[in-house]
Amino acid sequence: MWGTWSAGLAAGLALIIAIGAQNAFVLRQGIRREHVAAVVALCTVGDIVLILGGTAGIGALVSRFPGALEVLRWAGAAYLAWWAVRSFVSAVRPASLKADAPRSRRSVITATLALTFLNPHVYLDTVVLLGSLANQQGPGARWIFATGAVTGSVVWFSALGYGARALSGVLSSPRTWRVVDLVIGAVMLVLAVNLVLG
Repeated sequence: MWGTWSAGLAAGLALIIAIGAQNAFVLRQGIRREHVAAVVALCTVGDIVLILGGTAGIGALVSRFPGALEVLRWAGAAYLAWWAVRSFVSAVRPASLKADAPRSRRSVITATLALTFLNPHVYLDTVVLLGSLANQQGPGARWIFATGAVTGSVVWFSALGYGARALSGVLSSPRTWRVVDLVIGAVMLVLAVNLVLG
């Protein structure tokens, strides 16, 4: 039982820790101390839904409808490109780097949901790959594996969001903001190009 749970935890963390659009956004919101609880909760719940869906067998359904992934690919690429441009603009305009210009809760929630669900790699990695790994464990053990993967998501997003918030005082200088925005813009742009190129 613990071996299966640990395998799920390791697989979940291996897939989620890689720097991506969602992680970059959680990091930025944590540093800004802006709606961190909502961002962490939405990312975690989104991951849980996708992991449990994959474990329940939705991964096979996703694989049978490549057209849906194609639509997500182009929508995700457009959104990521827009976000990259926005980050680069923030990096060259000091006024927008200040933490006293907060975004609304609604816009942060919208961005979190878009970065969570408009990325087709999320479905391939979380639903198809983790779902396949979970189902290889057998009918009973697959849910133990899924619980391990879910635990990884809860731990990772909480540590990333609240850890960044705890360090926000150290990381709040304009120079740090500029670096953060440049890195986030570069990550978003690379991911957008990768989505377009397939």
